[in-house]
This record gives sequence, C-alpha cells and structure tokens, in this order.
Amino acid sequence: MNRKVVFFLLLNVICVGFAFSQQITRIAVIDLPRVYTTFFRDSRAVREFEERATRVQNDIDRMTKEIQDLRSRHADAISRDDQSEMIRIEAQINRRTENLREFYQARMAELERQKSNLMQSDSFLRQVHDEIRFIAESEGYSAVFDLKNTPGIIWHSPSVDITDKVLQSLNTRSRN
Repeated sequence: MNRKVVFFLLLNVICVGFAFSQQITRIAVIDLPRVYTTFFRDSRAVREFEERATRVQNDIDRMTKEIQDLRSRHADAISRDDQSEMIRIEAQINRRTENLREFYQARMAELERQKSNLMQSDSFLRQVHDEIRFIAESEGYSAVFDLKNTPGIIWHSPSVDITDKVLQSLNTRSRN
C-alpha cells in the first residue's frame, strides 16, 4: 500500500512538472515586416512614402530613357562616321550615367531612412508590441520571435505563427 501511495504521488509530481514545462516552453513566431506593410499600408505616412518612391522611380526611368536615347544617337554618329559628334555624345552618356548612379544611390538611401523611420515610430511600435503581448499572454506563449530577424529559426510550424492574429487584432482595434 505504501508503494502505491508513493507511486501515485510520484506520478502526480511528474504530470504537474510536465504540464508546467509545456507552458514554459510554448513559443510563437511573427512576421513583423508583413505586419508593418499590411497594417499601415493605408496610413497617410505610408502613402506619402509610396508616392515619393514612385516619383523617384519615375525620375530614374526618365534619366535611363535619356541615356538610351543618347546611345541610339551615338550609334547613328558611328554609322555616319562623325567623330566629333561621337565624342560629344560619349561625354554626355558618361556624365548622365554618373549622375544617374549618384541620384539612384542618394534617393535609395533617403527612401530606406524614411522607411526605417516609418517602421520605428514610437506609436506604431508601441501599438504592435501591445498587440503581440496581448495575444501572447492570452494564448499562453512564453516567447515570441520575429520570424525574419531571428537567425536561429530554421523551421516553424504554422500553428505557432501569430502574424494573422496580430493583424486581425490591430485592424479590429483601429476601426474602434
């Protein structure tokens, strides 16, 4: 009888320990860049960023077309064997190509800074982190990892991805 009691107590301790350990190790993952782009796609700041990016791309396309037109004129000068025109157009092509490269680098750096600032604004981050914390606590997760920025995550089950839940919660709260 004494053995049965000890066995029963030991079994209960093991079950309680197992249940406790299951709760401690429950993790979730979230795709934060997807949350950023999906939830704030319609915000004024994001629309301004997208309009600026479109203007920059239009400028790049225009400058590229000008260079292509110059190259076409250069080919015509070669076919006519007009050395002075070839040299003049080559200089223009080189100058405009360098301008395009500098323009591209400068504008892309500006857009990256603006995008980074947009995604790191205090109110935005606070709102996203509050939703992550709420969902994690309500569903019993002990840790939430950023799927894109955590190098240790090689694989995850879709059942631990809370991205859609966070997006749904953010959208619901933003409508209220």
